[in-house]
Amino acid sequence: MKNLKSLKELIVLDLSTVLAGPSVGMFFAELGAKVIKIEHPTQVDVTRTWKLPSENKSASVSAYFASVNYGKSYLNLDLRNVDDHKKLMNLVRTADVLISNFKKGDDQKLQLETSFLHAINPRLIIGKINGFGAESDRVAYDLILQAETGYMSMNGTKESGPIKMPVALIDVLAGHQLKEGILLALLERQMSNEGREVSVSLYDAAVSSLANQASNYLMTGHIPQRMGSLHPNIAPYGELFTTKDQTIVTFAIGSDAHFQKLTRTLDLEEIATDERFSNNQARLMNRTILQEILQEAISTIESDTLLSDLDQQHVPCAKVKSLDEVFKEEQAQNLVRTENIDGIASKRVTSIAFK
Repeated sequence: MKNLKSLKELIVLDLSTVLAGPSVGMFFAELGAKVIKIEHPTQVDVTRTWKLPSENKSASVSAYFASVNYGKSYLNLDLRNVDDHKKLMNLVRTADVLISNFKKGDDQKLQLETSFLHAINPRLIIGKINGFGAESDRVAYDLILQAETGYMSMNGTKESGPIKMPVALIDVLAGHQLKEGILLALLERQMSNEGREVSVSLYDAAVSSLANQASNYLMTGHIPQRMGSLHPNIAPYGELFTTKDQTIVTFAIGSDAHFQKLTRTLDLEEIATDERFSNNQARLMNRTILQEILQEAISTIESDTLLSDLDQQHVPCAKVKSLDEVFKEEQAQNLVRTENIDGIASKRVTSIAFK
């Protein structure tokens, strides 16, 4: 039995494209594994072309592509070509993990079915991502999944209508699910010396991440409505307030103790015992008038003073920051990874947040 001393001994073949699959490959690359991203010579990963108007049109790398491709080596193979297919199979013989997100039937067309690969390397962990399940041939992009799994219906305001999340959230969630499955398969392989297939659909990853919103519906029949940043179960939580210096702030008042500290800071202690606001359910029922009362007081206070006072009392609060403000912070900068790809300086945030 081959026992790996560390993840740095892993060989990972990344045949996936777009975001979910490549994010898994990048995860293993950051852990020190040797990750080879394999692309068709002319039909390369489409995200290489997903460029902002300000990006170099002739460059082979886009910022989007760079976001989930780091620490990898690159190999162009046409898997319909006999010689190129043999080159891939030579890599499969010694590989530990293979990642793909083929459309239904493409693995058969390219002779990359699980049974075929395991005949060559029985220890191979095969990680697959699909859209709506292995038996569906629907084309699945993150937007489509956000629409069909409830996220868009909940996101936005009454006035805005449904809005998608500004990141490819479902791709990110599916990527995390596949990482977990592959890691478990690698652990199991240490004992069995056998490979496994691990598959994740974007649909399952999305629905399984509905968490409290799913339980609100399943247990009470509550169908979430578009509430902007408001929380359906807690108030004030997600309301936006403008301070004296025109800074937008928000609070996550998760307990009566938090609320009492907030009202004391705003010199509104009397409303903490007002029956309209004395407990969370009452605050939920009266959140509109509560927001008006809080806003009047907050508009007289500078943001730095308000946030500092609340932080000292451990009341959850925040300034609503833009990305340029976020990346001015040293803590965020510490999560940035830089690398030259095809001679192009690229940056992205790490895929590893644990220490």
